[in-house]
Amino acid sequence: MKKLIIFGVGDLAQLAHYYFNIDSKYETIAFTLDEKYIAETTFENKPILPFETIEQIYSPSEYAMFIAIGYSQMNKNRAAKYLEAKAKGYHLASYISSKCTYLSQSMPGDNTFIFEDNTIQPFVKIGDNNIIWSDGHIGHHTIIHNHVFFAPHVAVAGRCEILSNCFLGINSTLQNNVRLNEKTLVGAGAMISSDSVLNGVYLPPKSNLMAKKSNQIKLK
Repeated sequence: MKKLIIFGVGDLAQLAHYYFNIDSKYETIAFTLDEKYIAETTFENKPILPFETIEQIYSPSEYAMFIAIGYSQMNKNRAAKYLEAKAKGYHLASYISSKCTYLSQSMPGDNTFIFEDNTIQPFVKIGDNNIIWSDGHIGHHTIIHNHVFFAPHVAVAGRCEILSNCFLGINSTLQNNVRLNEKTLVGAGAMISSDSVLNGVYLPPKSNLMAKKSNQIKLK
């Protein structure tokens, strides 16, 4: 088993710890945070140590790291800490669930986490520091750049390109040959059929509350 340090103590860090330990070649040894945010000494029965000096305790030549930060600031916070960890010399571990259908000939970049029940089709290319939550579909010949977050049930058709620091909300859909420009935010349930603009925000129509109550409607 390879030794792993996880940056973070939130839900994503707890999930990463769980998945890495039951379904990978990595074993979590410790957690780390910026020192000013450390409020406890342990998490998941593992020590929490200051990120500023972590390499003095766990050498980058012997330990890998995973940055467990979500989509805050359009993935900017995860990207910043990713670069800091690389500057310290750490290898950034990636994870592909054994319950993911991964058919691409190319492995993803570092610090990429792919949850269960995803389908990754042939000729897909996935860059660094991406999180792809469960039950999604990434169509053939699609290119995913760096620092992107996919919520559950995202459907991406063939030959799409998703540039860095994008966010795709739950149940969102990209049609064939769509290009998402950098820092595009695709809201939950939105469908994108043409190229997005830089920093664009795309939201679906809202559901409307009817005047009738549910007990006044007959369901066949």
